[in-house]
Amino acid sequence: MSDPAEDVKAPKKKGGLMKKLMLGIGLLVLVGGGVGAGLYASNSGLFGGGAHAESAASGPKLVPKSEQKRGGGAAGEGEGGSGESHGKAPPKGSGGEKFASNYYAMEKEFTSNLQDSVHFVQVGIAISTPYDDTVIDNLKTNEIAVRSAILMTLGDTSEEQVFTVEGKTQLQRRLAKAINDTLKEKEGFGGVGNVYFTNFVVQ
Repeated sequence: MSDPAEDVKAPKKKGGLMKKLMLGIGLLVLVGGGVGAGLYASNSGLFGGGAHAESAASGPKLVPKSEQKRGGGAAGEGEGGSGESHGKAPPKGSGGEKFASNYYAMEKEFTSNLQDSVHFVQVGIAISTPYDDTVIDNLKTNEIAVRSAILMTLGDTSEEQVFTVEGKTQLQRRLAKAINDTLKEKEGFGGVGNVYFTNFVVQ
């Protein structure tokens, strides 16, 4: 009688060991999965810096006219001053643009030969955007590509265009398109509203 009882107990011990082994493997899988999920969530910005990832993914934002930066900013930096208006609200009138104009003057001037001409043009350029500083940051980041696009556009300009107001206005539009096309290619978004000449010389 003792032999059959021992035979019955032996499989129970093996079964218990097998259950413990399976339970241990299951716990390892759960812990490993939890660690993996935590690392994924951390890297994707679901917590611990998610606000930055969200703001970066949302792209440039239009700035309402009421939030326009005014006065005192350093030229070319696209930055408004603080307290220059001495607490006074800007004067209000009818019309005007709905969104703020954020300006940025490019530091170096551009010099290019004119198309089929012995003359050349030298221009200073500033841009305006109704968006926040993201567009200006994109301009600064991709300045070499933007400068190249501007020079190519200037080189494709005829002598007749630079001597008339209509021609200069068309050139402004062409430059804005060239800059936006470059920014779209590099950053996926243009955002430049207008191009302005801060200097314009033909020789």
